[in-house]
Amino acid sequence: MRSTSKDTRPVNLDLGTIQLPVTAYASITHRVTGVLMFFASFLLLWALDRSLASEESFNALSALLGSALAKGVIWAVATVLTYHALAGIKHLIMDAGVGETMRGGVIGARTVFALATIGSLAWGLLLW
Repeated sequence: MRSTSKDTRPVNLDLGTIQLPVTAYASITHRVTGVLMFFASFLLLWALDRSLASEESFNALSALLGSALAKGVIWAVATVLTYHALAGIKHLIMDAGVGETMRGGVIGARTVFALATIGSLAWGLLLW
């Protein structure tokens, strides 16, 4: 069965030209941070295991965590956790019926991004 209408849908979309609303970026970032937290949990469990195995492994882990690279990883994990927690709290507030309009969603998304940025800077100051 052939269609007689011409298909005008775009082909080979350039994702860089698509303008998404801030709420979409907030949602995508929330999902990505959830995946990153899943993978970071393995690293955190390994660090917990090393810290509890023996005094020697605890001291070795302490020395490792003092390096700039390790501090950068800790900062990244803390930033991811901060954003994900703030976005989760925003969802809980929306589940209670607050900010369910488009305007409320935009305000909530911008607030989460702003608070996560402040939190990220605070983690950086705390670590360095």
